[in-house]
Amino acid sequence: MLTKQLGAFLAAVGGLLFVLLNAGGLPAPWPWLLRGLGALAFAWALFRLSQPGTLPSGRRPDARSWRTYLLSVGLMTLAIPLGARALNLSGHGRYTVLWVVLVVGLHFFPFASAFGAPVFRSVAAGLVAAALLGAGLTALGLPWGPAAGAVAAGFVLLAYSGGLGQPKSLLS
Repeated sequence: MLTKQLGAFLAAVGGLLFVLLNAGGLPAPWPWLLRGLGALAFAWALFRLSQPGTLPSGRRPDARSWRTYLLSVGLMTLAIPLGARALNLSGHGRYTVLWVVLVVGLHFFPFASAFGAPVFRSVAAGLVAAALLGAGLTALGLPWGPAAGAVAAGFVLLAYSGGLGQPKSLLS
């Protein structure tokens, strides 16, 4: 189904952007190393997505599934700017990128049952964990905590677009 490939491609693009845009906030030599690894992971994901039959089949979405999808995406679209504004107004703007990662992660949870694809639970959990990791590092006073969380989130998205954790994978 073309929509699955498009979804996996968008996840790979989002993952690459998380890595490229946030790796610069990490201490040397990590920015260039992680950007290079991100580019390689993106190339792998593109290769994988070009191969027929590499995505799990799931079930054909019905009207209820699409409503779940639209509600989840709609809530995410509202939550990101509202939460970012609240963080900035409260003097915690450094957590904004982690808020984005958290909300993007949470928006994937309903997809697992809506689309009959349990892989969405793993993606969601990985993104939530990345956000919490970054928040924990930031709370400990590490100035690169937000960047670390965002880069970790990027690699979560790239890993799943590349087939890691999915039942049918070119890695197995």
